[in-house]
Amino acid sequence: MLTRVGLRLLQIVPTVVLVAVLMFVLMRLLPGDPAIQLLGDRATDANIARLRHELGFDRSVVVQFWAYLTHVATLRLGDSITLHVPVTQLIAERLPNTLMLTAMAAMLALLIAVPLAFVAALREGGIVDIAIRVVGQVGLSMPVFYLGLILLITLAAGLGWFPVGGIGNGFVEDLYYLLLPALTLALSLAMVLMRNLRDALIEVMHAEFVQFATAKGLRRRLVLGRHVLRNALVSTVTLMGLQIGSLVGGAVITESVFGIPGIGRLMIDSIYARDYAVVQGLTIVLSVLVSVVFLLVDAVQVMLDPRQEPA
Repeated sequence: MLTRVGLRLLQIVPTVVLVAVLMFVLMRLLPGDPAIQLLGDRATDANIARLRHELGFDRSVVVQFWAYLTHVATLRLGDSITLHVPVTQLIAERLPNTLMLTAMAAMLALLIAVPLAFVAALREGGIVDIAIRVVGQVGLSMPVFYLGLILLITLAAGLGWFPVGGIGNGFVEDLYYLLLPALTLALSLAMVLMRNLRDALIEVMHAEFVQFATAKGLRRRLVLGRHVLRNALVSTVTLMGLQIGSLVGGAVITESVFGIPGIGRLMIDSIYARDYAVVQGLTIVLSVLVSVVFLLVDAVQVMLDPRQEPA
């Protein structure tokens, strides 16, 4: 485990540097001028030139890139040109909401996927197995924004069981406000995990060591929990880590649908406003978070199966 963790930590630094360079280049390739975005189309050339000088956009690309790398290295991500506050402050205010949303979605996805996969695997080829797979296929084919709108209209606006949008005041109230958006994200992820875990469970149940454990007279619950589930979860944990990026991408849409003040919604607004500092800062933070998730996935994989070689 220490070897895998060490290798993963060594990969984080070049990954963050590469992401920082790519985002700097891609943001400059976007059409549009931040100064014109701020001042409007009726702004005079003199006002645009003055604002570009104040923001430092009239300097050469090399000078801008060096200043950007200096800010990243010193953990000063600059100031937002539209909101006029430090980027670190914006991230500190919005990041907890997105982290709570994605964490709740991941936990709900596991709570949905594991029981369904177990039932489908134990009833392989039966009516229950076919029904679960059909429902899973329907869930996979539904876009996140469409599913979110359906849940919002029926459960929130129609039945009034959940808030229509926004965020609460305090941890407990935040959980209540984020439950429906998290369920929206969790349903599609749960269907992916369920299909993978079902196939893994069936494969492990047919393995020789499981049949040997059953022949020894071990209780079925012990065989399923200690031998079958533990070995089947290795591939599912890997898939879960790979889906974190998609989960964050779905959070961007979900936050917009439910009006949640998270970093996904902030990212969309900043891209439209050509707020370079905010977009670059958010991308770096997200790359670090995804790398940390991969690190945790490696640790969990080793705990489930210590025989794995460092990757």
